[in-house]
Amino acid sequence: MKLLVVEDDPTTAQFIARGLGEEGHSVDCLDNGRDALARALATAYDVMVVDRMLPELDGLSLVRALRAAHVTTPAIFLTSMSGVDDRIDGLRAGGDDYLVKPFAFGELSARIEALGRRPPMQETETVLKAADLEMDLVRRTVTRAGRKIDLLPREFALLEHLLRHKGRVQTRTMLLESVWDINFDPQTNVVETHISRLRAKVDRPFDKELITTVRGAGYRIGD
Repeated sequence: MKLLVVEDDPTTAQFIARGLGEEGHSVDCLDNGRDALARALATAYDVMVVDRMLPELDGLSLVRALRAAHVTTPAIFLTSMSGVDDRIDGLRAGGDDYLVKPFAFGELSARIEALGRRPPMQETETVLKAADLEMDLVRRTVTRAGRKIDLLPREFALLEHLLRHKGRVQTRTMLLESVWDINFDPQTNVVETHISRLRAKVDRPFDKELITTVRGAGYRIGD
């Protein structure tokens, strides 16, 4: 496989590269996140190994930026940040696996092989739909029944999240974390307020309501 290792400690990087090279892999090593972002955008890799604490651009930001650019190369975080919240942050940033230092090379190799066996992800959707509602993620436009709907940035993000999870209930906590990047309950009605505004634009001018409230659970959009 063609691998990218992003690690700023030269001893660790050399150790990983030598071991993976001996197993027959082609390995590129970079020591900062900014160069790694440029390389991963321009070169197709099978798997990336990414440290979290990198100069120029940290590992989380690196993987987030690649996912935003629709680069689906599997990424495993290799880091000394071992807390449960650290692991959650890594996976939610777009990481596919998370291994804590100090590590056994055999385990790292096995995890890389497992990621390399995964089938390629389907091309990222650029148009999201529910019934006659359509969101174009490239043009950043929303229409329903052919009529353009003007949304504020946060309303657009909220609708995008609901459409990406069409048919599934999204709790208040899920929406706060995804749309507002709030990882605790601040006792605010921001979700309810934005859902109301979204309904006023997306549902009320039309015959059928698409956004529904599931009492005691959250919100859902359907066809």
